[in-house]
Amino acid sequence: MSKPKQIVALGGGGFSMESSLLLDHYLLAATGQPRPQIAFIPTASGDSEYYLSRFYDTFSRLDCRPSHLSMFKPHTADFDEYLQHQHLIFVGGGNTRSMLALWREWGLDKALRRAYEAGVVLSGISAGMICWFEWGLTDSNPGQLVPLNCLGLLPGGACPHYDGESKRQPALQLAVAHGSSAAYAADDGAALHFVEGTLHQVVSSRPSAKAYLVEKASNGGSQTTALETQFLGV
Repeated sequence: MSKPKQIVALGGGGFSMESSLLLDHYLLAATGQPRPQIAFIPTASGDSEYYLSRFYDTFSRLDCRPSHLSMFKPHTADFDEYLQHQHLIFVGGGNTRSMLALWREWGLDKALRRAYEAGVVLSGISAGMICWFEWGLTDSNPGQLVPLNCLGLLPGGACPHYDGESKRQPALQLAVAHGSSAAYAADDGAALHFVEGTLHQVVSSRPSAKAYLVEKASNGGSQTTALETQFLGV
């Protein structure tokens, strides 16, 4: 039986942003494996040593087998062999535009698509959230928040940090009103879990964190619908 295609897209939170490990545990559980292999891809941050340290400090304490893939000093030329032996791939935040350009140059974008189709769970935060959609709202260009064409594994657009950066809500609403397709937005601490390309559920590590669907309205503007969100804590 083939594995379902899954993507868990984090607006913010997890090991790089908070002390709570609720979202990190959720990601590992989504694999359905007792001791999953998780690969971290920190391209968007330029392989930040601090980011790598946070990743290994966190996941070496959890019941999993962590590793990472550098695009600046790759340990293998066979991306397919490496990625398809993982159970979970986590893409970090940073500059989405630069990340995608480097992935496309190396062919990693196609290898990630093949891993997804093989049933490896894809996930990520910020740049690692929006990259899976048709487009994402990005601050890759300094001083700007603009739509960017992404990988298109999921339909529509996406925006992270919806409650954490004040300019994101009006920028996303304007983009959708001016012709971009409908988009999902997620607060810091919220994650959208897609199964076979359809939203399965929204979960959060913070009681107030939510996710939203922003669509074009009949009056030419946009409308925002809050999505039911399950808090993972007690």
